Amino acid sequence: MKAELAQQRSLLELAELDAELARLSHRAANLPEQQAYETVQAEHREAGDRLAALAIALEDIDAQVTRFESEIDGVRQREDRDRKLLDSGTTNPKQLEELQHELETLERRQSSLEDSLLEVMERLEQLAGDQSAERAKAEALQADLATAGHNRDAALEEIERVRGERATRRNEIVAGLDPGLVQLYERQRTASGAGAARLLGRRCGACRIELDRGELARISAAPEDEVIRCPECQAILLRLGGV
Repeated sequence: MKAELAQQRSLLELAELDAELARLSHRAANLPEQQAYETVQAEHREAGDRLAALAIALEDIDAQVTRFESEIDGVRQREDRDRKLLDSGTTNPKQLEELQHELETLERRQSSLEDSLLEVMERLEQLAGDQSAERAKAEALQADLATAGHNRDAALEEIERVRGERATRRNEIVAGLDPGLVQLYERQRTASGAGAARLLGRRCGACRIELDRGELARISAAPEDEVIRCPECQAILLRLGGV
């Protein structure tokens, strides 16, 4: 196949554009900003899970407070009833002894319940503090998440802008190339990822393998418009020197 030098130069630009487009696609798929977003997103989700767990724990503590307060109230009501009976003066000695014994038992029970309630209230206060601190962290992470999302979207937008420009230029180049040359290039690019590359001294710019002297002599002897293929990777070798 023959290809004028102008066509070869355009083909080199096409190969460089395709390499850049591949890099852009790789960057879009492995965006540091996306990774940063996902990291913050995971931290925010974990904070939400901790808040949910704290909310459940607080509900349990509230239930315990309610239960202890109810039991304490019941003991106090029983104490009030017994004291009224004692103060009434209508109890016989046996009833009096029983009431005094019951009051002592109720006082011990009330004291125990109040101690337990105090412990629960301390735990409630601690959990409420933890919840406030965790909520502040979650709110800060929400702000960080918004910032990370903005940075990711901006990076993707820039990639798409550059990709659009390069794709437009690629279409222009392809439109000006010989269809047969484009077909050969595309077939090779599909097969190996690199359809064409510059010959850099003795080295193929696509596979980076050095050619032997015999192959270099054959290439040198070929007309400048002859389409040369790398004997190793089959990419189109463009002999354009420093152009």
